[in-house]
Amino acid sequence: MVFYHYTYRHSIKLVRSSTRGAYRMGRRKSQQTDYTLSVTGPQGAPVSIGVSGRMALETLQPLMAEVRSILRDRSPSQITIDLGGVTYLDSAGALALVQLESDAQTGSIPFQFINTTDEARRIMDLIDRKALTMAPLISERVSSGIIEQIGEAFISFAADVVMVLAFVGELLRALGYACVHPRSVRWGDVLFYMKRAGVDGLPIVSLISLLLGLILAFMSSLQLKQFGAGIYVASLVGVAMVRELGPIMTAILVAGRSGSAFAAEIGTMIVNEEVDALAVMGFDTTRFLIVPKVIASMLVVPLLSLYASVFGILGGMIIGVTGLDLSVYTYAKQTMDSIDTFGVVSSLIKAAVFAMIIAGIGCQRGSQVRGGAASVGAATTSAVVSAIFLIIVCDSAFAIILYYIQV
Repeated sequence: MVFYHYTYRHSIKLVRSSTRGAYRMGRRKSQQTDYTLSVTGPQGAPVSIGVSGRMALETLQPLMAEVRSILRDRSPSQITIDLGGVTYLDSAGALALVQLESDAQTGSIPFQFINTTDEARRIMDLIDRKALTMAPLISERVSSGIIEQIGEAFISFAADVVMVLAFVGELLRALGYACVHPRSVRWGDVLFYMKRAGVDGLPIVSLISLLLGLILAFMSSLQLKQFGAGIYVASLVGVAMVRELGPIMTAILVAGRSGSAFAAEIGTMIVNEEVDALAVMGFDTTRFLIVPKVIASMLVVPLLSLYASVFGILGGMIIGVTGLDLSVYTYAKQTMDSIDTFGVVSSLIKAAVFAMIIAGIGCQRGSQVRGGAASVGAATTSAVVSAIFLIIVCDSAFAIILYYIQV
């Protein structure tokens, strides 16, 4: 039998030390990081590997690389690992030994540990061997055909619709309770969210609406001036801003600012287990967290919509006075003649419905967060996209309903 003795240290330098094939690999480190491998057994026969010294995380990578290299070169029929000389074994070393045993069993090679100390055995017993061979919790996805993708998308959409409807029912129940018991509403939080969704949003709503009125008046004036109908720019801008563009642009801006904030806030609370803590303490999380946000949004978004319509009309007035030679009085009189009470009231109703959609879908998406920061980001994105989509769909329904009401 040929006897080989290898002495290793955690290093890269290789120095020959004897004629029998002993090698020393050493980096000049503390003696505590040294380990020794002793290998006996010819190629293709049972191989015994004696390990002594420290099997710790800092020495584990080169040690296991050498062990696997020895086993790969010798193709043993049986493997025996002698742990009698191991002076220190941490959890990383125990995991590496168990993984080595699992690899040998996978290759149908008999494997055993000998001279294992009680302490080392206790550490190795902490490793769940079944978990090493268990299939992953998330299986590898296989590319599917177009029919399967359509089916999966439909199932996902149907499940999302069911969850949204369940949330709407819970929200309506909570709002009904708030109407019957107004003192149960946390009005301090309502005022806080009114400030954050309404007052803090005035600058961006003012700027966007003013620019929108300028653009609308300028583009329409280029066409109407050809027919000597420049005066009707005021009517066009007034009707467009009050009935459609004011409410819908305000809703989109609020969805981007406040809807995303609602989703991120509730999602972060779920990740931090704050919502679970509230439920354990006996609070109704829907009434405690969601109702104040919905009420605040429904109160401020109609006012923001009216505010946006006024600034849009002012933007159109700038073009009318500077580009169409209209006086401020003429432009204002033409605008007032084109706007009626029905248009203003319907605009406020639409804005209130949009606000409920924004706050509701933001809170619903936030309540679906499961996981960490990535899930919060996905919920925030979904809240904004879903809110804008539902706003457009709802506005289309309003356009049809209001047309038949007027007729």
